[in-house]
Amino acid sequence: MWREIAGRASSQAGFNHPVDPADLTEAEERLGCPLPVELTNLLRETNGIEGPYGEGTVWPLSRIVTDNLHFWSDSAFADLYMPFGALLFFGDNGGGDQFAFVRTPARPDVFVWEHEDDSRRWVALDLQDYLGRSLADDGGDGWYQ
Repeated sequence: MWREIAGRASSQAGFNHPVDPADLTEAEERLGCPLPVELTNLLRETNGIEGPYGEGTVWPLSRIVTDNLHFWSDSAFADLYMPFGALLFFGDNGGGDQFAFVRTPARPDVFVWEHEDDSRRWVALDLQDYLGRSLADDGGDGWYQ
């Protein structure tokens, strides 16, 4: 289902092998929280989706874990940005802005964190809406600006 959704949005979307279910369990243990159901289902079909210009539309599971643990715990970020604990990052635009689900309270909406000004804004109803918008983009950031 997720490969079809992404493929309809862009014929240039790149896919990986599915994630092993044991790796999903381990990732949730390391993160200390469950992954959103939509994201888990996507990762069971493809371990990330690369956009037409090489952007990490949906990151591989290993990057989801390492980047979130880094953002949640790096003390240097505390001096620069608002806390990231309520967000679960899963993708980027290739230029520094990152996309996330809200963990607290859990919701299906997708938000963008714009690294230049530390703003966080709603951009999509859910993962399916995010894939349709981000992969259909012409390579710019217009879809979420």
